[in-house]
Amino acid sequence: MSEHAATTQHTAADGHAVDIDKHVRIYITVFVTLMALTIVTVAISRFHLPVPIAVSVALLVATIKGALVACYFMHLISEKKLIYAVLALTVAFFIVLIFVPLLTVHDGYWIRG
Repeated sequence: MSEHAATTQHTAADGHAVDIDKHVRIYITVFVTLMALTIVTVAISRFHLPVPIAVSVALLVATIKGALVACYFMHLISEKKLIYAVLALTVAFFIVLIFVPLLTVHDGYWIRG
């Protein structure tokens, strides 16, 4: 009976080691991807693109990098739906707070005098 318990424990430890190796491999892949995207960002700045295009591409790369960090290093990829709902609500409020000043200052359209 003791031999069976030792075999079961050994198998569980091997499974745990394989699981850790899988996670480490994912973290290394995400790290390499982040480094590659950083190099892409620097390369884009060297191309002397028109400002709107350069800003758009840089924001796209930054969004991808932020999503990778949030999903893998902050473990949001395995969270429940409630976390996503709270995150979506936060993004919605952020967008509203960014665009409210634009509505009030745009060429004095809202100012009546």
